[in-house]
Formats: sequence, structure tokens, C-alpha cells
Amino acid sequence: MSINGDQEGVTNVVAYGGGSSQASLGIDYSHPLFLHPSDVSSIQIITFQLTGIKNYSIWFRSMRLSLLGRNKLGFFDGSCKTEDFPKSMGNHWERVNAIVLYWIMSSVSKGLLGGIMYATNAKIVWEELRERFNKIDGSRTFNVLTEIATLT
Repeated sequence: MSINGDQEGVTNVVAYGGGSSQASLGIDYSHPLFLHPSDVSSIQIITFQLTGIKNYSIWFRSMRLSLLGRNKLGFFDGSCKTEDFPKSMGNHWERVNAIVLYWIMSSVSKGLLGGIMYATNAKIVWEELRERFNKIDGSRTFNVLTEIATLT
């Protein structure tokens, strides 16, 4: 079975046989549902954890770059949704989504895990973390601008 250009992002998927594994689907390495063996290992994708508002912007940037390099950014921005793929790939989408959720959970401090531990969709977790920690503190901004103004 071959999936042609009817749906964006699945033009390079060819199913071989009746299995649902990545090999039997023939998923190309450039496809968002492709999983490299290192993707499913216990390696963290960034070297530090999100602790709160103070390091959110650097955490966000680091995660975004890491996910972009792994072609998984679509799980966060909504461009890779389960309904965009044939039903036969639904289980594979769920598997990749679970791995992406694991990457988020392993890059968040234990104190923040409670709010995301039972989430089932990486995009929702990403948006919740963004809403919760992507804040500009007015007094902090004032102090930084004051320090800059007094430098001579």
C-alpha cells in the first residue's frame, strides 16, 4: 500500500505487509513519525531541567532546537496531529507522542512533574508550560533596565 500526496507529511510512507512497526510501515528518516534508535533510549535531549520562570526561556530554546533537529517539532506546534495520518498509523503516532512526552518529563524538575505527569498529548503539555512560565516580570525588567542605565 502506498500513500500518495493526499495528506501533507505522509508522501514518503509505504506500508509493507500487515504490521504496524516502523520497519513494516517503511517510514523514511525525514518523516515526523520516524524514530531513530537513539530516540527511544534513556538519553536526555537537553542537559538541564526546567525549574521555573527563571530558566524557561533558555529551556524553551534548547528544547525547540533539539526537537527541530529530531524532526519532532510538529508534536508541539500542532502541525503533526494524529488525524493527519491514516488510521493504520494511529498507534505509531501515539508511540512517538509518548516518547516526546517522555522527553518533556525528563527535562522538567521533579517539582513541576505533578502538573504534567498524566497528560496524554505533547502539544497540550508544551502549551501549558509556555502559559505557566513564559512570563515577563515587570519588576525584574525594571531592575535590569536600571542596571543598564547606571553602567558607565
